[in-house]
Amino acid sequence: MASVKQLSAVARDRAGKGAARAVRREGRVPAVIYGAGEAAQPIAVDANQAKQLIFAGHFLTTVFEIDVDGTKTRAIPRDYQLDPVRDFPIHVDFLRLAEGQKIRVEVPVHFVNQEASPGLKRGGTLNIVRHTIELLVPAEAIPESIDADLTGFNIGDSLHISAIKLPEGARPTIAERDFTVATIVAPSGLKEEAAAAAAAPAAEPAAGAAPAAPAAAKT
Repeated sequence: MASVKQLSAVARDRAGKGAARAVRREGRVPAVIYGAGEAAQPIAVDANQAKQLIFAGHFLTTVFEIDVDGTKTRAIPRDYQLDPVRDFPIHVDFLRLAEGQKIRVEVPVHFVNQEASPGLKRGGTLNIVRHTIELLVPAEAIPESIDADLTGFNIGDSLHISAIKLPEGARPTIAERDFTVATIVAPSGLKEEAAAAAAAPAAEPAAGAAPAAPAAAKT
């Protein structure tokens, strides 16, 4: 399960574009903590630390304990904005987490035991339909990733969500169908052979075989 990371912040007493620009000039990123039935709390976090956390990966599935001037709040990032030119964070939204709360998160899928897949051994290709799966999970038990086992999968086989063991308490947000996560597709050479075989004319009768009887004349 994902571990809780510590993050220091300071409270912001003003909102608006002008105040946000002033915060950025101080080397901080404007942010807000909202949810859990409480009022939104404007904060600011260190810009360099925010950039490192975002580009390190798994930012939106990481739970933070945010220390705002000595008061700690457990929250998870829900969104962030980057400067379109210089690619540094300009705003972050954090969702406040209440005890026992379940939240939606996009969890990466890791495909394991590829060497145990007959289809991949024959030269097939792993066609990944979903690199991440949206799960509804307890806030205190967010998985960093889930494993999709390819053992025994052959060319033409599909891996569905029902074949993936999910962490306890987690379930996919798509519940009405057993959706496909990946398939094993044939290599191009095998596809060409199959197409040629399908297009080949029917075999001629063997030598010495009796010709087919002529059709009866219509009266």
